[in-house]
Amino acid sequence: MKRLVLYAFVLLTGLSFSCATDYVTGKKTFSLISESQEIAIGKEADPAIQAEYGIYDDPALTAYVDSIGQSIVRVSHRPNLQYTFRIVDSPIVNAFALPGGWVYFTRGILAHFNSEAELAGVMGHEIGHVVARHGAEQMSKAQLASIGLGIGSLVSEKFNQWSGLAETGLGLIFLSYGRNQESESDRLGVEYSTKLGYDAHKMAEFFKTIGRISDQGGQRIPTFLSTHPDPGDREANVHQLTNEWQTQVNYRPKDISKASYLRRIEGIVYGDDPRQGFAENGMFYHPELRFQFPVPTNWKLQNSPAVVVMADAEQKAMIQFKLDNADSPQAAASAFVTNSGATEVARAQKSVHGLPAVALETTLTTQSGNLRILSYFISKDNKVYVFHGYSAEANFGQYAGTLTSVMSGFDVLRNQAALSKKPDRIRIAKVRAAGTFENAARQLSIPADKIEQLALLNGLVAQDQVAQGDLIKILGQ
Repeated sequence: MKRLVLYAFVLLTGLSFSCATDYVTGKKTFSLISESQEIAIGKEADPAIQAEYGIYDDPALTAYVDSIGQSIVRVSHRPNLQYTFRIVDSPIVNAFALPGGWVYFTRGILAHFNSEAELAGVMGHEIGHVVARHGAEQMSKAQLASIGLGIGSLVSEKFNQWSGLAETGLGLIFLSYGRNQESESDRLGVEYSTKLGYDAHKMAEFFKTIGRISDQGGQRIPTFLSTHPDPGDREANVHQLTNEWQTQVNYRPKDISKASYLRRIEGIVYGDDPRQGFAENGMFYHPELRFQFPVPTNWKLQNSPAVVVMADAEQKAMIQFKLDNADSPQAAASAFVTNSGATEVARAQKSVHGLPAVALETTLTTQSGNLRILSYFISKDNKVYVFHGYSAEANFGQYAGTLTSVMSGFDVLRNQAALSKKPDRIRIAKVRAAGTFENAARQLSIPADKIEQLALLNGLVAQDQVAQGDLIKILGQ
């Protein structure tokens, strides 16, 4: 992902102003980034996002989302651009678009939608960002947003490049739009979805749900509201726009039931997927790849399909763990020294719980001082797993024992409870008797401490009324 930042910077510094077309108004405008460059930027970023968060493996659901997206594209102001729609394997409630026609929905946001109209409204909004070239505008202003652990001054640009740290969840780029851009995309989302017969009032109502989710905090990547700042009274504005567009296009409601959408998402993974790795009781377990290693007490952990990153509470030391494409631990260690430009201090053959390994200690000079790096390269199941633990050289002695303990603690996962752990999935149930959602949940034997969470998942609060026979989302395995 760092490559995307550098690529964008080159574009911004190497281009002169050129004429472009505003696809919404049809008027000529000025832009630093041409349409072909806009497409190239999105195309380069797409593989990094796939590697970082993973693509949710559900061909039928993916085809469904794509069909909604392509139908909206056809009524948009930019129908000739090739669009790609993907479901990102993340529990966070978010949707985002990259310049050039790449649009992403997390499985988390799909789980929280309660109708196809909500999906279509948000889809129209994201396509609106692409149509209006908001991403290109923001990149022209060099206002790319990124997330990190706050360790920045410790890690050099060179270290980021060879370590892959810039391609972790800490380096994923999201475009944060201005109020005018958000308002324009809201308007386009209403226009496009209304023309297809969707009730855009549903999109306005969904803002309540994402607002409540945002208030909970603790999210690891931006939620929809944090990447899409609220342009004033957004909900009221969308309701008003919906009334206007329904009148303007002689609105005829699309004949599609809430039940139809709920059946589409039944079985979708909800929350973190332990099959892709989870931390519990001081250990990190990966059931799919069948390994484990210890997590230091009070260290923060970030897990993604590409890399696991841990940092101590004071952010003076960090451990990065990932797969390497080398053929052997020795080859991986040598490649690391060559590619990083680090100075080798010591190298030794190791056996880590019976697995062949190489331990490597190096130093790396940075603008902020010297880094001391401890690395372990471990072979398991014809794969090479790599730990890099590092801190400022002055602090290395304080953390060396912890770094060694984590790396030498790598082992084959044999814990049956961890191996058999399964994720929660969306299940659909019928309300047995009219009353409050809380009462309906209790009749379905939902634990009391889960009722508010389930109400939010259904776009409700616990005291909202539900009718007998209504379909609601619950969690199961």
